[in-house]
Formats: sequence, C-alpha cells, structure tokens
Amino acid sequence: MPTWQQLRDVKLSEYTDAADGWGKVSSRANADKDRVDNGMFAKIHDTQKGETADRAGGDVQQLSRNYQYLHTECGLVRTALNGLASELAAPQKKLKQALEDAENLKFTVNPDGTVTYPTQSFVLAPGTNTAEHGAPVPLAPGKGEGVGSADANKGKAEDIAQRIGDAVREATEIDGRYAAALRNLKAEPGLTVSDATLVDAAADTKALQSAAGAYADDDKIPHGKSPKENAAWWNGLSQEQRDEYATLYPASVGALDGLPSSVRDDANRMVFAETGAQIRTDLAKPAPNQYIPNPSGSYPAVVTSPEYREWQKNQETLKNQLKGVEAIQARFDATGKEGLPEAYLLGYDKNGIGRAIIANGNPDTADHTAVYVPGTKTNLSNDFGGDINRMTETWQEAQKMAPGQNVSTITWFGYEAPQSLAPDAMQKDFAYDGSPKLLQFMDGLETVQGGADKSHTTIIGHSYGSTVVGDASNRGHLAADDIVAVGSPGMLTGRAEDLDVGKDHVWSEAATSDVVPAAGKVAGLGGYTWGVETWNGIPFNAGYVQTVPSDELFGAHRMDVDTSGHSDYWTRDSESLKNQAKVVAGRYDKVNED
Repeated sequence: MPTWQQLRDVKLSEYTDAADGWGKVSSRANADKDRVDNGMFAKIHDTQKGETADRAGGDVQQLSRNYQYLHTECGLVRTALNGLASELAAPQKKLKQALEDAENLKFTVNPDGTVTYPTQSFVLAPGTNTAEHGAPVPLAPGKGEGVGSADANKGKAEDIAQRIGDAVREATEIDGRYAAALRNLKAEPGLTVSDATLVDAAADTKALQSAAGAYADDDKIPHGKSPKENAAWWNGLSQEQRDEYATLYPASVGALDGLPSSVRDDANRMVFAETGAQIRTDLAKPAPNQYIPNPSGSYPAVVTSPEYREWQKNQETLKNQLKGVEAIQARFDATGKEGLPEAYLLGYDKNGIGRAIIANGNPDTADHTAVYVPGTKTNLSNDFGGDINRMTETWQEAQKMAPGQNVSTITWFGYEAPQSLAPDAMQKDFAYDGSPKLLQFMDGLETVQGGADKSHTTIIGHSYGSTVVGDASNRGHLAADDIVAVGSPGMLTGRAEDLDVGKDHVWSEAATSDVVPAAGKVAGLGGYTWGVETWNGIPFNAGYVQTVPSDELFGAHRMDVDTSGHSDYWTRDSESLKNQAKVVAGRYDKVNED
C-alpha cells in the first residue's frame, strides 16, 4: 500500500516516458513483422525451391510470430504504464489539494497520515473576542468527529484527513490493478514464440482490459456506427491512443469499417495469431476417459462417458476452425509468389461457420478494387482457400490489364451464407441479413479511399452471393461502379436497370451447364417484370415473368463463358476469368459478350 508521501512524490511523467519507450519497441516490432511477411517471403519464393524453400519459409514464419508477440506484449506494457499514470493523476491531485489546504491553515500532516491542528475556544465579552490556543489534537484520516463542532478547525482537519485517506485508498486500488497485470507481462527465455506463448499473450490482453477499463474502455470504441462515424472517432485520437486501443481491443478495432486497412490488418492479425494458437492448444489436450461403468448396472457393463462425447464434439469443431486458419495462413505465406502482393486481413471471426475478409493489395490506395461475395456452403472449414484463390487469380489477370495502376481484390465473407441447397439457399433471409453488412463494408471502403471517385470499384457476386449483392443494391446506395453476377440464382429484382450502378454496368456470367440460375427461379430468388423472354433473340414467352441476370430480358451484359459447371469461372487463363478481370480493370471495350 503506498503512503501519502509516495503518492505525493511520484513523478507520473516517468511512467509516461517509459511507456513511450515500450511503444516505440512495439511499433518497431510491428514494422519488422510487416517486412518479414511482405518482403522476406517474397524473396524466398523468388530465390528458393523445394525443401530449401520450405525450411526457409518455416524459419521466416517463426520470425514473424516472434515479432507479432513483441508487438503485442510491448504494446500492452505501454498501455499499462500510460493507464497507471493517467489514473493516478486524479488521487495525486486530490492529495496535493488536501496538503495545500492543510498548509494554508497551518495544520500538520504527520508521517502516519494523522492531522494535528490548533484548537480554539472563544469567550465572548461585551465588545471583545478573546481566543485561547490549546494543544494540537491528532486526527487520524476518517476518524474525526468535528463536523458541526464549535471548534471550526476540527471540522476542517477532519475533512482534510478524510480526503488524504480517500486519495491513498484510491491510489492503492489503482496500483494493485496495474501491478497484477504488469507482473504477467513477461516472456519465457529463448527465441521461439510457441502456441503456449501466444495463448498467454491473449490472457495478458484480457487481464489488462480488466485492469485498464477506466482508462481505455471498449465502450469508448464506436459499435454499430457508420463508417464515417468510425473514421471520425479514429481521426480524433492521438497516435498513441490509436495504438493503445488497437493493442488492447484488437477484435473491436479490426472490425471497424471506415478505418485504414493497415490498421485493421494489424489488429486482426493479432486476433488471428492468438486464436490459431488457442485452437492448436485445445486440440492437443488429452481425451478424458472414454468409458465409465453403466450407471443403470445393465448390459453393456460400460458406456461412453458424457465428458468424452463432449470432447469429441469439441474436437470436430476445433478441426474445422483449424482448416480456416490454415487456409488464411496459406494466403499470407503466398505473398510474393508469382508477384502476388501483400495480404490484408480486414475481418476474422472463428465462431460458428466463421467470417473472414482478405484483400490482395491495399484497397485504400487502389485504382481498381474488386469485392467478391461467395455463396452457398461457404464457411471457413469448407475449402475457404478456394474462395481466396478466386480473388488471387482475379488479381493476377486484372493487374495485367491495368499496367501502371494498383489493383486490389477482396474476398468478402462477412455474412452467414446458406449452408445447404435446400432449404437454406431457397430462402431470402440470408440475403436480407447479409446485405446491410455488405453495404457497411462497401461504404467503409469508399470512406478510407477518400470518396466515390478515388477508386473504380467492382462487386462480384457468385451464386447466392449475387442475391446478397442484389438485395444490398435494392436497399439503397451500393458503393460500387460495376456489378458482376456469376452463376446467379437471382438478384431479387427483374431488370438490370433497377440496380444502383445502372444497366450499362451490370454484367453476367452463366455456363450452359450451370443449373443454379434455373434453380433460383424455382426458389423465387429472381425478380418479376413485364416483357418478352427471348433465347438468342428468339421470343418464347411473354407476360409478367421472373428473370435472373443470365436471362436476356434482365438486360445485363452477358459475357462469354468457356468454363463448365458452377464453380470453374475463375479457372486460370479461361475466358470466363479474363472477362471478369476486364470489368475490374475498367476495360469494358475488351469484354467479349454473348
């Protein structure tokens, strides 16, 4: 417990100066991690092959983990020291004011916190006022009973003593909170940051969240606000405050649309690294006893224990979550391969079917941006690497068509996709629930890019993803210049001209062997309009009919497709992929149409 002398004399600037030093180490470690991830991996891909490349890649990945850990832990120390100094300022000010009042009144504050003061008694005589001074009387903090006393000094002394006691008790509580958190911020000796180390770092973050809640509270981070409001909050912070919120509440900061992609990536990588470590740690835990005696005493003599069944269930969930982690990590490790740019993790959540948003190249500074919305059965455990690869292939092709310009392609899996063809994919609710999230993300992109004219933006909806895109456009302003519907079951509207981007900027691809457009009509995911249906210009039906983007009556640009089935539109070197890339790069005159 600190004494009042220690509280009076403590130089809070020493804490903040030390915090600055730890902050510089944290920032340097983060910059070094980025250089490892985006530079060293690229060099390995360029110069090494086979087992040599694998070994070098493993070493570089370990180095990246080490820097990630340094960034996190040093950032936590910085926040703890700044928080301690900030919170101690109030009780220190309270104490100093009490000491100043005591000095002005000629009272004495003793080393043990007691207060002595001169007593006064007054004998009133006609026209006179005589004061007699008695011996000093000790008054321990909070123990006096002088309020309302005829001796005014006793009441004043009691008030001063109480304020001194309150300040010391408040400082003691603050010191205890931060001391406990700081004691845990230490690393094991050695150069290897293991999964156990990262799990410990996550625990350290939670502990400091509890300790520093009064200094930096998650409630101060905007939740449920617009991207512009998020950006205004972020821009109103000092750089140190930004670093502290990103370190202390990485999941909250990483989820904020409207913040710079580099900021979201740093925060989400922290969450991603610690989550992956926790998943692997939990998978390695030993199984409980599989069998126990049959409680009923009947045959069979032993049965599977409830604990083992629960363990099996958890193991299956963890294995699925690990698949998503490995798919995302594979993209990180591919940076530099075939010229692939750095990756940005703009969203990540392992819970349920999972969520992830991954960009190739920095969308904040891109001349051309493409956002891909996947469809039915998308989840982090179901070949999510395939959804990531579709946008890496699109990036490769679009970048060729935009020499001298920057292209960014994004896999946006930020909604709960249908997980079955029937009944899930036949329902509109998934689109209704997902489209506001898509609108928010697209608004956020536009915000960080600096306005609608700063980047040419294309949104690509595949399968049910195009239904989500259609509903987003139907709801209001969709921050995009072009819409590409691929294998679409319907966009909940009957004509391309009804979409925000205008008829001339709506594009469609559908292979003849792709049954999803027809199935979408059965599910009612298209839209109705009056008109004449044609096939290759030949009328075959008229009236109030349901259309999907691949129908001629819908009015979209129907692009040539040379792939088959529902999932091969991104096959390398295919006409299907090249036509999408031409739209992404704004090379409309080069698109081959039906």
